[in-house]
Amino acid sequence: MATKDKYASVLALGEQLGVRDGRVEEENGILKIWGTVNTPYEKDQLWDEIKGLNGGVVPHDVMADIKVSDTSVYTHHTVKKGESLSLIAKHYYKDMMLYTKIFEANRDQLSDADKIEVGQVLAIPNP
Repeated sequence: MATKDKYASVLALGEQLGVRDGRVEEENGILKIWGTVNTPYEKDQLWDEIKGLNGGVVPHDVMADIKVSDTSVYTHHTVKKGESLSLIAKHYYKDMMLYTKIFEANRDQLSDADKIEVGQVLAIPNP
């Protein structure tokens, strides 16, 4: 199996995320990937996909240079029905108690941590 085939899901995710200035080359069994994503969260998603194909470790058959255009926030999140700040914190930080970090970053639109609305776009601060 060609290395590019092994990492087809990573390349598909890159397309889904809209990687800019993307380039992929395969050389001597090593896949080289370059590109720019919007946020650190998107970069983490790509790396998680790469590591997920390799038992959770960084593989030796991939070289990725993924740049981030906006490092001021981890990402932006649009609130969906049934979500709370603690559920959002659990998703991004794996710790629901960090909901206060999200609340503080969005004080301009939130006055109560228990009152978020469907459709609100929240800044998710860097971990």
